[in-house]
Amino acid sequence: MSSPPGWYRDPYAPHLERWWDGTAWTGHRRTPGAPAVPPAPSAGGAGRVRAVALTTAGAVLVAAVVTGAVLLGGNERGPGTRTAPTPTTSAPGSPSPSPSGPPAGAPDVVEDQLNGITFPLLDGWVRPENVVQDDVVMTTDGTYDCPGDGSVCRHGLVISRTVTGNDETSPRALAEEDVSEAADAAFDRDVTGRRPYGGLESHEAVRSGPVAVAGRAGYFVRWRVTTAEGPGGYVQSLVFPSSVGTGSPVLVRYVFDAGRDGPPLADMDRITEGIRSVTDPASGGGVGSSIGPAD
Repeated sequence: MSSPPGWYRDPYAPHLERWWDGTAWTGHRRTPGAPAVPPAPSAGGAGRVRAVALTTAGAVLVAAVVTGAVLLGGNERGPGTRTAPTPTTSAPGSPSPSPSGPPAGAPDVVEDQLNGITFPLLDGWVRPENVVQDDVVMTTDGTYDCPGDGSVCRHGLVISRTVTGNDETSPRALAEEDVSEAADAAFDRDVTGRRPYGGLESHEAVRSGPVAVAGRAGYFVRWRVTTAEGPGGYVQSLVFPSSVGTGSPVLVRYVFDAGRDGPPLADMDRITEGIRSVTDPASGGGVGSSIGPAD
């Protein structure tokens, strides 16, 4: 039986409430305790939530991410980071139209609830499955045999973490400090001690600078890395202040294979521009965009 119309905890932003019209979620959200005025009905059933099918190689529907042995260069969790929880469904007793999908008509997104942000799920990218690295929010679809130590690799990863235990708060300083660790973790030795690309040989700084992320002032550093085997790749460390929780800086790592099989390098910019705050979905990003305060 469907729950009656009313305000319920938003399954995609649990710190907010969302209007359930009796058959579907609408786009109306509010903070808990706000005046209980029901929104006008939406036309055409907008806001209906669609389910996202998750399949394994055997086409078996699964309900959760399974820990496995698939990895891309093994991004180890460094000191001063905290794992973002896996996106959850709505609380018991509230409408639960889907375990993992956004409202119909809206672009697919992946939510980092800890940091209060969402990432756009671009074509060729999927939610993480069978990934052993910590804090991965999305990967490219499919795997391949690594050119080095016999591991299984993916062509791209995006990782989201909260920076804690670090007195430094400058996005620029944190990004410049993290990028070398990101390169080592992705392309030198993985979490099992293997070298899926034969080791990291050199790097070149190709781009860096300030960037607006979800309306906040951030900074990014991008390296092109050369590996002993394979075409090498790109790593990018992006840091910006969080507007929720403790306000600790958010660190987003991008790991892309180079070469024709790697994802388009422009996806780094497209994902960055598409990061949104769950409390302000209209907030945008990108180089040259308007930005809010850094604290």
